Amino acid sequence: MKKIGLLFLLLTLLIPVSGQAKEQVKKEKAVLPLPTSAQLNWQNAELVAVFHYDLHVFDGKKYNQAYNRTTPISDINIFNPEQLDTDQWIRSVKEAGVKIAILTATHETGFALYQSDVNPYCMKALKWRDGKGDIVRDFVNSCRKYGVQPGIYIGIRWNSFLGVYDFMMPKDGTKFQENRQAFYNKMCEGMTEELMSRYGDLSIVWYDGGGHGPELGGADILPIVEKYQKNIIFYHNSQRADIRWGGSESGTVSYPCWATFPFPYSHSKNQDIIFKDNFRLLKTGDPNGKYYMPAMSDAPLRGYNGRHEWFWEPEDEAHIFPLENLMKMYLGSVGRNSTLILGVTPDDRGLLPDADVKRLKEFGQEIKRRYDTPLGSVEGEGKRLQMKLPAETKICALAIAEDIRLGERVRSYKVEGKVKGKWVTLATGSCIGHKRLEEITPVEVSAVRLRINESLDQPVITDFSVYAY
Repeated sequence: MKKIGLLFLLLTLLIPVSGQAKEQVKKEKAVLPLPTSAQLNWQNAELVAVFHYDLHVFDGKKYNQAYNRTTPISDINIFNPEQLDTDQWIRSVKEAGVKIAILTATHETGFALYQSDVNPYCMKALKWRDGKGDIVRDFVNSCRKYGVQPGIYIGIRWNSFLGVYDFMMPKDGTKFQENRQAFYNKMCEGMTEELMSRYGDLSIVWYDGGGHGPELGGADILPIVEKYQKNIIFYHNSQRADIRWGGSESGTVSYPCWATFPFPYSHSKNQDIIFKDNFRLLKTGDPNGKYYMPAMSDAPLRGYNGRHEWFWEPEDEAHIFPLENLMKMYLGSVGRNSTLILGVTPDDRGLLPDADVKRLKEFGQEIKRRYDTPLGSVEGEGKRLQMKLPAETKICALAIAEDIRLGERVRSYKVEGKVKGKWVTLATGSCIGHKRLEEITPVEVSAVRLRINESLDQPVITDFSVYAY
């Protein structure tokens, strides 16, 4: 009886402890926000191109954003890309390693690059191709032809043709203004439905500057996107944001750049927090944030030497970023847990200019040269990974990647190299996430190791590699 009583006592003590342990594990895992399949796809893409195309590409003038937001184009039929070739567009960005390509279906003029039934200011109104052209259709078809995922940018914040500024018709307190706003909201919802339903699965929809939700007097776009596109990156409005702007248009983010955020949308609400300290929260994210929302880094290819051109202009080739600058951009975006969006713009012929095509190809080749063939690689679970090299080998760069399907677990790490029999520190950091790329002072090592100093759960490293270039 004593043995039975003792056994019963042990069981009663063990069962609650086991249950508590399981519950504690659940709680620990619950605090790690996990990416959706669309967010995983977005981060795995690493490189994205956004094509800017609009009426003012054909006016022969320098692009002036403030002017174009408020001044209608006097003649819609200046739009005449006689050599339009969207296959050439997509081939060119694919050479750079781009996995997702986005097209501005509408931008600041309000002109729609497709056959809209709700927006009369569209390709139906052109003489070009007898009013039957559909560049969105051509673009999506070219993406699928070359294995690049298509996305669409919908600019509803500005519309110089209708006089819309910052989502709103001019406010004068009259019924006329109220009716015009209702018409515009309905048109934006209609364009969203057309673009989300006609072109198959899309990887991303991008509303420039966000989109005022109905609670702010704007269009109710989110339910329409969610009806037709179940696995899309939605960027963004006051109701939902799947990614966030990285705080600048430099093509880089600061370090660390966590993929988590304290609230589920990035603009329109919580602006006091977001705009504080020069967008600091957007730039760094929040390692303790409850929502998964990775940062994107965007910059125009023609943004060098004081220029910042999203749209083609004549005689502007000198402002294409040099290859060295693009590689720094790559390290400061993809190498810091962010997806790089590079702005490219077709010219008035309907082609990407030769100089842009050349630089995109060079960019892709240089990425491959540096990172396609590591000197050594290892992966695994736990707080320490180590690899031996065949001999004393000079290295100058390293890559680390977490299995972000499990969330961002690592909070602090150190990389060490064995130099003449002694371990020396090569790099330290905090955030790893999807990818951490870092250049180090060139050094000869016989082995390298990654030590995770702090993590929220068991670290799962999918790649730890070293390079020489």
